Amino acid sequence: MGTSEQVHDFEPGIKRSGLFWTIPIPVTAADADLRERRARYHMQGVPVPDFHDFGNAVSPHPTRQPGAASFEVQWAASGASRRIRDAAFGFTGVFWPAECNISYHVTDLKSGVVYHSLKDGQVTAGAGFGHERNGRFFS
Repeated sequence: MGTSEQVHDFEPGIKRSGLFWTIPIPVTAADADLRERRARYHMQGVPVPDFHDFGNAVSPHPTRQPGAASFEVQWAASGASRRIRDAAFGFTGVFWPAECNISYHVTDLKSGVVYHSLKDGQVTAGAGFGHERNGRFFS
């Protein structure tokens, strides 16, 4: 689809530093229970403007409409854990392959346009979760 056909582009935007499509998240947005072999990432009412199309979003002076997104990603382990240690990249941890399900709801607050996901038909192509140590905690 070309940008002339695109009518919505929900995203956090581009910072003056050049950082794009990235926002800080609270620690409470993610949780995992390694004994239960599951993890979850969720947020509600995240401000994400609707830039209409990609060309506008990356322009020097984009126009935007107010928008909000809510989402939840759930992982459930689908196999045995694997311990990985990679000295070249400086991390070690325990990881599980997983099935993953994503639900989201995003709204253009001015026009009322809503997009949402459907649980039916989702297929996990590759997912996993785990616990790692890196940087100064790598040992």
